[in-house]
Amino acid sequence: MNEHVDGPIGIVAALVRSTFLVNAVYEASAREYGITQQQGQLLCVLMPRPYGMSELGALLGLAKSSLTGLVDRSERNGLVERRPDPHDSRAVRVGLTRRGAKLAGEFYTETCRRVEELVSGFPEEERDALAALLGRVVADNKVPTVFMEPVRPH
Repeated sequence: MNEHVDGPIGIVAALVRSTFLVNAVYEASAREYGITQQQGQLLCVLMPRPYGMSELGALLGLAKSSLTGLVDRSERNGLVERRPDPHDSRAVRVGLTRRGAKLAGEFYTETCRRVEELVSGFPEEERDALAALLGRVVADNKVPTVFMEPVRPH
């Protein structure tokens, strides 16, 4: 059942439906770049720096076996590589390859553009208010920084 309901929606439905909307944008971008949505998320998370597997699992909300499969597939595609952890000889850190960094940058830029487009009809003050409110939700719930803030042109 996929009915469109006219009229105002409450906070719960608005937040849940907005996650579906953003996920659909991620999925469409990923498909165009020949990767999965999860690979796109992995690339964006790894843009600032490499992570250990347990950190990565926590950030992406994936069980160890799911994360291992995702990293394995991404490594086979030449997007990420496992490197020895300089502080723990038993552990590895996952980082972007040169090819992965290039793809991550392109994917990130395009995905940001598409997400930004979702509110392109809003006046600037409404966009700022929405960002402030969602920022509070994220901060109050201690959501880790899994997606960098896009750089705005001056």
